Amino acid sequence: MLGRRPDEFGLVPGNEGYVKIKSLLSAVNEEEGFKYVRRFHIDDIISLLPDFPLEIADSHIRAKDFDNLPKQVIAVNPPKLLYTFVRKNGYSFVLEKGIHPVGGEMVVLSSTGNMAERIGKRFDRSPVLLTVHTGKALEAGVIFYTSGELYFTVSIPVGCFTGPPPPRQKEERKPADKQKEPVPKSMPGSYILNIEADEEKKVRTNLQRKRKEVDWKKERKRASRIKI
Repeated sequence: MLGRRPDEFGLVPGNEGYVKIKSLLSAVNEEEGFKYVRRFHIDDIISLLPDFPLEIADSHIRAKDFDNLPKQVIAVNPPKLLYTFVRKNGYSFVLEKGIHPVGGEMVVLSSTGNMAERIGKRFDRSPVLLTVHTGKALEAGVIFYTSGELYFTVSIPVGCFTGPPPPRQKEERKPADKQKEPVPKSMPGSYILNIEADEEKKVRTNLQRKRKEVDWKKERKRASRIKI
């Protein structure tokens, strides 16, 4: 993975053969039977075994002998279609500005969608897979490099790749303006008629009148009884 064919595992060593330990662990965990491997396992092996063929520098790791790594050269006849990925939340930007590197100095591409998706999931849970049409890219001046089974380039302009439909943007609903009833302006020497209030007043007056009549009748009967 580090000294011979890192490209077969979707790993991209730097000029001095180093890869990020985080990337290495992601690639190792993807292999059946190795999902348990963590950073401390690597540290333990290096500290316990003398003359171990790997060495660590900060957050990077490499094979001490990296002369057998495949060299990066210009791809003379790249496949008609190459595949790469972008982060889901950056897809809208890519559709407007083109494809740019994610987590490195170069855009990493593969001749198979499975490998591109495998690499993409190390950066995003749901990466967006894009298909690059190399013919259009070459006409636009894009230079492709290759190293083993992987391909690289600085950037890919809009119009040279295709992908799924862009995500729909949610339209912000503006709150409906409540139409306020115009407040009538009073004129000097006039008053505003309030029909509902007048009706309520009439009903209340009638009820009070009936209550008084009932009370008066009750009082009259009581007085006549007392006289008898």
